[in-house]
Amino acid sequence: MKPLRIVAALAAAGAALALLAPASSAETIRLRIASGHPPAVVYAGQMRDYFQTELKKRVEAKTKHKIEWVEGYGGSIVKVAETLGGVRDGIVDIGGFCFCFEPANLPMHAFQVMLPFGPNDPIDSLRVAQDVYAKVPYLTKVFEEKFNQKLLARITDSAYNLGTNFEWKSLTELKGRKVAGAGLNLNWLKYAGVTPVQSSLPEAYTSMQTRVYDGWIMFPSAWVNLKLHEVGPFYTLIGFGTITWHGLTINMNTWKRLPKEVQAIMLETAKDFEEQVGKVNRARYQKDIETLRGLIKVNAIDDKVRADWARALREWPPAYAKELDGKGLPASQILKLTLDAAEKHGHKWPYRYEIK
Repeated sequence: MKPLRIVAALAAAGAALALLAPASSAETIRLRIASGHPPAVVYAGQMRDYFQTELKKRVEAKTKHKIEWVEGYGGSIVKVAETLGGVRDGIVDIGGFCFCFEPANLPMHAFQVMLPFGPNDPIDSLRVAQDVYAKVPYLTKVFEEKFNQKLLARITDSAYNLGTNFEWKSLTELKGRKVAGAGLNLNWLKYAGVTPVQSSLPEAYTSMQTRVYDGWIMFPSAWVNLKLHEVGPFYTLIGFGTITWHGLTINMNTWKRLPKEVQAIMLETAKDFEEQVGKVNRARYQKDIETLRGLIKVNAIDDKVRADWARALREWPPAYAKELDGKGLPASQILKLTLDAAEKHGHKWPYRYEIK
């Protein structure tokens, strides 16, 4: 047996022992929760400060059981690209992660990224995702059917803009520059003539400092909390949109061993957590922008530049949808639903992508 599988087997065995007693007596349920991102990233911070706190409080107020948390944030147990597998194998019970780091396993779950310049408001983005998930059962079922885990919540980010170590005003000034992103949003750069570099937030500061790349497609909270403004003194409000492409999942073996009343409370808490992250991101967005204005130069880009950039990407969404359709995935259906749902919630696309 490989070392990782040994760890997973031992972890699963430990979880089984920890969860057997609570079903029949007042015992403590010990849950390991982790993310590759640190709590300074909004969703990870809300996992710790809201989901964990609320679940413990509600379970202990409404049942005879108690919750004990073992935390592993900032990659201390699983890295950003290991969380899906870590939850699957029982290394952790509950994991929060970005679908962007699982392009092979979850190719459709970053669907809003495939339509950049969508809604900027996190709650609008969440509503779009909720609408699409409700009409495409595959998006939820695949976690249980292929990855031994249950999707508890969809998690939205704040709106994405572009932080750089140089000032720019037009798309031509970005040509050939190295800019970081994660997963599919690298295509926002590639199709616009910008040189894309795959990266992750834990390594962003050092990579910007050492000029591995010159900028990041990033939401303002990270530019503030991770002090990226120190190495990227220009933040441009391009308005790529808010993406709902993180998730909170629980290992199915752990889930099945939980008392029914705890399961119900966890689902209720996860639903509230889904809304809470959106509300926090909405409230903090303008605050973070104002903080950045006091630290570095913040520019609002012209609407024409935004439309030009969106138009430059027009060939990618339909081509990528067709590629995924060919693999048996409901890509075109999902993208069409996303375009319609965004408009239903009041969004006007700077360029409306055409999906066959």
